[in-house]
Amino acid sequence: MKGTKNLTAGRIKKFRSIIYDHYERHGRDLPWRKTDRSYEIVVSEIMLQQTQVARVITKYREFIHAFPSVETLARASLRDVLSVWQGLGYNRRARSLKKLAEMVVAEFQGEIPSDVRSLKKLPGIGNATAHAICAFAFNQPVVFIETNIRTVFIQHFFSDRTEVRDGEILPFLEQTLDRENPRRWYNALMDYGVALKKQFPNPGKKSAHYQKQGPFEGSNRQIRGAILRMLMTQSRFTMTELVETLPFDVVSVRKNIQRLEQEGLLVTEGTYVSIA
Repeated sequence: MKGTKNLTAGRIKKFRSIIYDHYERHGRDLPWRKTDRSYEIVVSEIMLQQTQVARVITKYREFIHAFPSVETLARASLRDVLSVWQGLGYNRRARSLKKLAEMVVAEFQGEIPSDVRSLKKLPGIGNATAHAICAFAFNQPVVFIETNIRTVFIQHFFSDRTEVRDGEILPFLEQTLDRENPRRWYNALMDYGVALKKQFPNPGKKSAHYQKQGPFEGSNRQIRGAILRMLMTQSRFTMTELVETLPFDVVSVRKNIQRLEQEGLLVTEGTYVSIA
């Protein structure tokens, strides 16, 4: 493959040894690694989108306790799902997860599909998440990149570069993949990536895809979360009550209510706003 001509069998073996040695000594004890239930792994993958592991662990356990199967999640109200989800942010993921459950029950007889093409048809699942589910839920030797994996390959194979594109990393991922146990391999890669981020200052900056997240205070994310939290306290509020109670400017509150409605999280009936 282009760019991997110097990736000999010996170099691949050494690279794998580094990753697995670290994993044996420092592998993280995460609840979704203790199950092979595809539903539970899907929940973890959706929760882990744009959210740090430490914040996900407790919510993951609460969510699985509240909705122990795809069927119970499909039957639940959006209000109940959002209530458990509170604290994770990016609430559209909660709605997508519920819609995903409904679709799996209706179209896949309650079984999470095990191929990338079918997974990508489900709400909230893009290309990377679909591949991750195939690897972690079904132990398939697929190739995908996420932030910690990206860090590992940039540090090991592109350490003297900046603006490294994922397309350059993919051939290295393909060549070094442990096809006998991709689930374990990807867990090990991610844990090693976490360790590298502690050792080197912001290694993600070397990626061409690096984007620094804006501040939370005063952001649309903060406003959207506040709107939903207020609407969780009672069945509905008037638009006037929302804009006068929330500590944000009127234009921003109205704009975010409109966006939440467009995403199917809220409904407006006359002057009243409620959770969909």
